[in-house]
Amino acid sequence: MPDTVLIVDDDPVQRRLLESMVQRLGYEPLTAEGGDAAVALLLGPDPAHIDCVVLDLVMPDLDGLGVLARMRAAGLDTPVIVQTAHGGIDNVVSAMRAGASDFVVKPASPERLQVSLANALNVRRLAGELQRIKRSRDGTLTMTDVVTRSPAMQPVLRAIEKASASTIPVLVAGESGVGKELIARAIHGTGARRAKPFVAVNCGALPENLVESILFGHEKGAFTGATEKHNGKFVEADGGTLFLDEVGELPMQAQVKLLRALQQGEIEAVGARKSVKVDVRIISATNRDLIADVKAGRFREDLFYRLHVFPIHVPPLRQRPEDIPALARHFLTRIAAEEGKRVRSISAEAQRLLSSFRWPGNVRQLENAVFRAVVLADGEEIGVNEFPQIAGAAPEPAQAWIEPSPAMVSAWPEEPVRNTAPLTIEATRLHLTDARGEVRPLEDIERDVIRFAIAHYNEQMSEVARRLKIGRSTLYRKLETLDLADTVNGDTLGEETRAG
Repeated sequence: MPDTVLIVDDDPVQRRLLESMVQRLGYEPLTAEGGDAAVALLLGPDPAHIDCVVLDLVMPDLDGLGVLARMRAAGLDTPVIVQTAHGGIDNVVSAMRAGASDFVVKPASPERLQVSLANALNVRRLAGELQRIKRSRDGTLTMTDVVTRSPAMQPVLRAIEKASASTIPVLVAGESGVGKELIARAIHGTGARRAKPFVAVNCGALPENLVESILFGHEKGAFTGATEKHNGKFVEADGGTLFLDEVGELPMQAQVKLLRALQQGEIEAVGARKSVKVDVRIISATNRDLIADVKAGRFREDLFYRLHVFPIHVPPLRQRPEDIPALARHFLTRIAAEEGKRVRSISAEAQRLLSSFRWPGNVRQLENAVFRAVVLADGEEIGVNEFPQIAGAAPEPAQAWIEPSPAMVSAWPEEPVRNTAPLTIEATRLHLTDARGEVRPLEDIERDVIRFAIAHYNEQMSEVARRLKIGRSTLYRKLETLDLADTVNGDTLGEETRAG
């Protein structure tokens, strides 16, 4: 999903011009007709996700400086580009003192606006990455550090919030590379134990003969090579959180001692004569089907129920494609800074390529692909050529969605729902050639796609525009130019127009 730019201007002509310009530059435009409407979008009870603001200074209700003051008072650090027809030095100084990141004079050219937006968003991302790296080193990552815009991740975020308010044992499940440790760190960093240690252990990488020693510690002389006392991970995490990654890989004997530690709140080091009390919050993670392992006798059932008190399932990246552009930009900013490369952006073609890939290795694979692209890049923008391993992969079979029947449409709830039964392109009603075998005009194909989207999302025009990645005003203009206005219920169109 592209970055969202809020355009605040009381002049409707100027709003439409800026909306069209922002959309052509590859961003998602959102408009407000005045300062009060902008504050409602930015600071309301259900604030919109906005990455940058283009703000007019002179407006009849709440002016631009007033909006800036409200934003800063609320601690909102969204970058703001101020624009006005009066380009005096006093206005520039006042806007910059109020927190604006840049200043343009009306009418701003597309080139000037593009530079301002790119600089503002890059500075914000870099500042955010620096803060995120600092929090990661301090062990204070929170749920705000989970980079996501996907509806599929909203249950995960709600689960993080609820789990962080308690010391309940959490089991994070999901495929390898989806970011299970990040979820664990967010739970720890959001909760009351955030000032205490967060200790991570990869159970799959522990030598079988040293598992107990690493987890529970050992006394000096307990076994050959034990030349000094070792406290173990449980003691290191005392008062904080112990993250057991790939907990399903633990050998059976270690599972027995882990169960005792969870039940009694105490551990016994190898070679020790007495137990030691520990206060540890357990968060475990696995990419295995632990229920199947329990049935097969590879994992203790009693331990499973001790760990599986508050399960959180993290969906794979292929089920949340909305996150791919945001994650790619996140990795680009961090890696470019670490590598000392002046790479600022990813081209639209490369973004489409990344979004169309299935990512069997999930977020970890995407991060490595961006790392390689940054190293390969010669300029300030990453293109398709910097992703040879993705571009050269075999494409997925083309798919579309079954065209909804009237019965399906009437049964839809308020939340847009799509029919998820896959069908090959040849089986849909969208044909790329006519009866003579000639390629159909682009206008005809576009008309069919928009007609399908309107029926698919039950005439919810905001959702149609969002899924087609165009602005609502652009969608309405296309309805007129393509003679599709009669396909939309007039009441629905009127309500959405008034709401916009």
